[in-house]
Amino acid sequence: MASQKTIGSHQNLPVRPKRVVIKLGTNLLTGGNDALDLDTIGAISRQVAAVKATGIEVLIVSSGAVAAGRGPLSRTPGKDKLPPGTVAYRQALAALGQPQLMMTFKRLFAESDVEIAQALISRGDLQSRARYLNVRNTLEALLSIGAVPILNENDVVAVEELAGEVYGDNDRLSAMVANAVDADLLILLGDMDGLYTTDPHIDPTAELISTVTEINDDIERAARGPHDNRGSGGMASKLDAARLSMDSGIPMVIASGHVAGVVESICDGEKVGTRFEPGVSRRESRKRWILTGRSEHRGSVAVDDGAANAIRNRGNSLLPVGIVAVVGPFDRGDIIEVTEIDGTTIGWGLTSYPSSEVELIKGKNSKVLPKLLGHYYGDEVIHRNNMALP
Repeated sequence: MASQKTIGSHQNLPVRPKRVVIKLGTNLLTGGNDALDLDTIGAISRQVAAVKATGIEVLIVSSGAVAAGRGPLSRTPGKDKLPPGTVAYRQALAALGQPQLMMTFKRLFAESDVEIAQALISRGDLQSRARYLNVRNTLEALLSIGAVPILNENDVVAVEELAGEVYGDNDRLSAMVANAVDADLLILLGDMDGLYTTDPHIDPTAELISTVTEINDDIERAARGPHDNRGSGGMASKLDAARLSMDSGIPMVIASGHVAGVVESICDGEKVGTRFEPGVSRRESRKRWILTGRSEHRGSVAVDDGAANAIRNRGNSLLPVGIVAVVGPFDRGDIIEVTEIDGTTIGWGLTSYPSSEVELIKGKNSKVLPKLLGHYYGDEVIHRNNMALP
C-alpha cells in the first residue's frame, strides 16, 4: 500500500455532508475501453442510493458520452463520412452516446428505485446571472422531489473540450455546480486513487497525498495531464476544480471509483483518496462574495419595519410583501442592497427578480406572483441563503 502524506498547515474534521456533487470520469465509466462498464456504473448507482437513503442529496456530473457513442457510431451506415479526430466526429459521438449513457443510468438506478433526471449544461450557463439562477432553481426542484440530477457538459454545442482547447471541462463544471447548489462536498471519482507526489504510472515510489490544505508549488508539480487518450481530464484539471471548490469553501475528494463502498466511505468522513480542505467555510465564502454588494450592488429595495425585523432577528428571507420602494435598474441575479425606509443598510443579497418585476410585486403576497407576472421564480425576492448582513 502506498505511503501517504499531508501538504498544508491545518486540518478540519470532516462533517457528514447533506448535499454532495459526484463527478464520474470517462475512464471509470468505461474501464478504459470503448464501451460503458456496467458493473462499475451499477456499483456506483447502488452506493448513491445507499447514501440517499440516509438523507444525503446527490447530484452527478457525468463524463463518458463520447466513449459511449463509439458503439452506436460503428453501427451507423454512414460512419465513414466523419473523419476521426475532427470536432464534428466527436460531436457526433457525444450526441449518439448521450442517450446510451442516460439509458444505462436510468436502468441501473431503477434497480434501487431511484429516479434520475438529465441536465445538459455548459460553463456559460453558470456564468450568466439569469441562466445560473435557472439552473439552480431546476436542480433544487429535482432534489426536492428526491430525484438524482445527472449533468453533463453539453458537448454538442460546447466544443472547447472536444476541440482540445480546454481539458477536463467536467472537472471544472462539477466544481461550478457544487458552488451553484451550495453543496457540502465535491467528490471526483476516476481510475486513480488520488493525487500522488509524482506520476505513479512512471514512478513506483510515488506517495499518495492524503490531505491538501494549500495548493502550493509541490502540489502544482504533482499534477499532470491525462495519462491516456480516453479521458479529457487528468490531475491538472482536477487541480483547477480543487481551486474553484476551495475558494467556494467546499471540501473536495479525489478517489478511485473502483474502491468498494467509496462513496459511502467518503460521506462517512473516512480517509479515502486525496481530500482538499478549504481555508474558509462554505457560509463564510458565500457571505464574502455577497458582501461585495457593499461597493458593487446594482440597486436597492427598501422594506418596512416588519420585514427589517424578520430579516435581522429571525433569519427570514425577503418576501415581496415587505418591500415598499425599489431603486433600479437591476437584473435577476444581481446583488442588491436591502435598506430600511430611512436608508439604513440591512444587508445585501442576490435578487430572484429584476427591478421592473419587483416594482410590480412590492407589497404583494407571494401567492399572487405566478398570476401577476406570468412566471414564478419562487416566493422570495431574496432567499435567506443568498443574503448577507453586515
